[in-house]
Amino acid sequence: MVEAAPQQTLEHAAFLRRLADAGPGSPQARLGHGAFLTLRLVDLLDPAERRVRPDVFGYQLAAMDRVSRELPGDSTETAHLIGLMRATADAFRSRDSQLVVPALLAYAHYLEDELMLSEGLDVLETALRVGGEALRASDRVASRLRMARVLRKLNEFDSADMAYDEAGALAAALGDRGSELLSRIGRARASMGRGNLAAAEDALRRVLGDIGEAAESDISARAHQEMAIVLAARGQPAEAIPHIWRAFQLYEDEVSRTRALADLGALLGVVGDIEGAENALNDVVRRGESQEAVDNASIELMYYASFRRDRLSFERWREQCDARREHMPPNILADFYLKAGIGRARFAQFDRAEALLGTALRVARDAGLHELVFRIERITGGLRDCLEACAPSQATAEPKCHSVAVREVSAALALRVVD
Repeated sequence: MVEAAPQQTLEHAAFLRRLADAGPGSPQARLGHGAFLTLRLVDLLDPAERRVRPDVFGYQLAAMDRVSRELPGDSTETAHLIGLMRATADAFRSRDSQLVVPALLAYAHYLEDELMLSEGLDVLETALRVGGEALRASDRVASRLRMARVLRKLNEFDSADMAYDEAGALAAALGDRGSELLSRIGRARASMGRGNLAAAEDALRRVLGDIGEAAESDISARAHQEMAIVLAARGQPAEAIPHIWRAFQLYEDEVSRTRALADLGALLGVVGDIEGAENALNDVVRRGESQEAVDNASIELMYYASFRRDRLSFERWREQCDARREHMPPNILADFYLKAGIGRARFAQFDRAEALLGTALRVARDAGLHELVFRIERITGGLRDCLEACAPSQATAEPKCHSVAVREVSAALALRVVD
């Protein structure tokens, strides 16, 4: 099932959808139910609504406490929900809804990392609504930036642009140059999502020029990573590799470093360094810091296994990816079907390959992923003429074609793996 941006009339409907989709009594069903009830408790802090009596709030809090005892004890999400429940109680007693916002933002970040994008968007909307006018200016900026990012991942580009613009304007008014730069980087990525790669590259080059050497390393890393993604999409993987390596060096948190390493692994495979690519991507899977990065890495490992004609490894990675299929956003899901189809063609299973490519095309079209649509169409048109079945932007080069910069990155990565 492809996740689409929610068109909801019932607040927190995304969590009810999880409850309905999960099996009765399953851990996910209990978590979906617990999340819905916890957010309904948070709704009692909404400044636009009449304040409930303390005894009513106490009754609902006690009910939530009973529900929380039935949640899976080993789940990170359970910890988030219990923390959110306690923060809500503190906010109600103190008559300060701002106290619940950090817990909401942390929960939204967790949901985004787990690719529960509609649910993450719901929590971010709750933070803005409950925080109201009392919401700190810095939290307003952070919330809108996160909301824009989630909307972009859901391919709701118009709404994402509006949120990026709002965040940028708020940041400029506060003199928050870092957040203003992040809003510009996000707009560039939205342009790429629409298929306007030239505009995305131009915007990112201007951002990198404006950042300078004194900028925060995380923002500079983000700009380099996005530039690498755009250059790769434009068929310039060798030029992209130094940018993604620089991003990996600059990032300080492990989740971001893992994502950069995943992108680096994919690009090294594109230019023909399959061994380096698989080393990097296996490291991503072992780390497990980000489900999005793990999904992307698993898809690439499946792709490289078919390139090496390793049928056993291909099937193993394909099965792992297929088990995650219903939780993948459209861009990752379409990529999975595309590369599974390429793999089937490499093993001369052309009927199955065509069916998978047809599914990839349908997912990409429905999500408005124009660049991916063009690539799938070109591969499908020449499928039976080419056993390699590589997309033009994914064609694997011979190692002798590596640039000096690519060789330096590959050597540095090899030393890191040895260490």
